[in-house]
Amino acid sequence: MSLAVIALNQILIMFLIMVLGFFCYKIKIINQETNKKLSDFLLLIVNPLLIFNSYQRDFNKELLNGLAISFALAIISHIVAIGGAWLLVRGKNKQDIPLERFSCIYSNCGFMGIPLVNSLYGSEGVFYLTAYMTVFNLLVWTHGVILMTGHRNLKALVKTLISPTFIASIAGLIFFLLTIRTPGILFHSMDYVASMNTPLAMLIAGVTLAQSEIKKIFRKGRIYLIIFIKQFAIPLVLLLMYFRLPFDHKVITTAVLASGCPVAATGTLFALRYNKNHLYASELYSVSTLAAIVTIPIIMLIAGFILK
Repeated sequence: MSLAVIALNQILIMFLIMVLGFFCYKIKIINQETNKKLSDFLLLIVNPLLIFNSYQRDFNKELLNGLAISFALAIISHIVAIGGAWLLVRGKNKQDIPLERFSCIYSNCGFMGIPLVNSLYGSEGVFYLTAYMTVFNLLVWTHGVILMTGHRNLKALVKTLISPTFIASIAGLIFFLLTIRTPGILFHSMDYVASMNTPLAMLIAGVTLAQSEIKKIFRKGRIYLIIFIKQFAIPLVLLLMYFRLPFDHKVITTAVLASGCPVAATGTLFALRYNKNHLYASELYSVSTLAAIVTIPIIMLIAGFILK
């Protein structure tokens, strides 16, 4: 089965769960406060456990090399995205430019990336994706904060280093390098919780979408430009840069897919925190999440063709 077909199947499954979340909000089973708590549970508990468990595998040099390459590609991907956003995102509304550039650079590699990569390559894919997520977390709390505020924030870097996701990545890497395995009962308990990632993430996305005025959002042409840059132009440039490299296609595809995921939910959180246009941030997040139904299979179709 081709990458595009697998990605499309997974996207459709995720979309149906998203629709369930949408209606759960509309019929008042889940409210905004509940959604926030679910989001915290996902980010602070479920995602870190999934990341940690992805490192629970027998050590071999091939995996270690793949992880090292994944880190390198993640750094390059973010540098290209930063440069692309600076070059392409221009306009008269200077107030929203930082938010738009942030949206083009930082992707929802946790919420959307993990279930998609997991469907393509299983735990090995998630293992490689952790490199991208680690680089994402380091940059979003340093460069991302500077971009949104206009000044440096050293406290943000400290916060990154004590975040559950970052700690899980470092702890998992240490366990992998030292070949330490968690006891079976503990591993399976953690694995059951980690398996909640996809349904929980999509329920949360659906509830978030339900809070947006969807009809009005689709009339804003500027949003389509940002989505085109974020979910098509940048990942396509990266794919063209990477496809001739003598690396495992799993590593390359994972890096490209991570960069092509929708706008990061962090953009809305930062917009609220740093007094930016949080409604616009929420609109970018909502439309880009829906657009992923089309953009990700297209990128995977091109990747499958190029990486043969």
